[in-house]
Amino acid sequence: MTARTALVTGVVGGIGAAIAKRLAAEGANVVVTDLSGDALEGAADTLGLPAIGADLGDPVSVTELRDRIVTDHAAPAVLVNAAGGVRNQVGTALEDVEPAAWHSIFAINVDATLYLAQALVPAMKTAGWGRIVTISSGAGLRPSLTGIHAYTAAKHALVGLTKQLSLELGQYGITVNSIAPGFVLSNPATRRQWESYGSEGQAQLLARIHTRRLGSPEDIAATAAFLTSVEAAWITGQILSVDGGVT
Repeated sequence: MTARTALVTGVVGGIGAAIAKRLAAEGANVVVTDLSGDALEGAADTLGLPAIGADLGDPVSVTELRDRIVTDHAAPAVLVNAAGGVRNQVGTALEDVEPAAWHSIFAINVDATLYLAQALVPAMKTAGWGRIVTISSGAGLRPSLTGIHAYTAAKHALVGLTKQLSLELGQYGITVNSIAPGFVLSNPATRRQWESYGSEGQAQLLARIHTRRLGSPEDIAATAAFLTSVEAAWITGQILSVDGGVT
């Protein structure tokens, strides 16, 4: 990874931060991004990495992000899009799904990946080398434990977009894969979800996991480090479940 520039998104969350830390340890020149504000500045300070704020659901903001990275660092050869999540939403009945809430989740979980790929892929094509990793979910392979229709649909869409990008970009030396984490306590939303199960529900969930433990952000980071490596050159279009054996 030495001398390659990597962009890691969603670093305010535990998974994105762990990935950024791991790629930096592997020798990449890591730049991190999330929504502008104190949370991003705090995450960047903790990681000791340069940060640029951006709204990844806005193509203009993504283009500006790309331009700043190229000017201040170099064109990213690696993209790990860990931005996503439920946007502070909770499960509702079908009849109560609001269009704005639906589109909000799609914007950060799906649209952002499209806009980032559009912005960064041309330089990867020119270089003849690139690595793109998306963070999907078990909710992209089956119904979601969150009960949030938009989250399930968005993660399924992200899986499809990952495979489509892989088909299109593989000929240019660019691999595109997705990590589908199991239950990882990585942010306030997942902690609230875990606590909502109560002791009985938590025990039932753990019983379905072969390793009998929840995942950690570092478990996901280790997988991202491999998928963005030189050694993973013939792995593309894959959705890798990192879930302790649930899948």
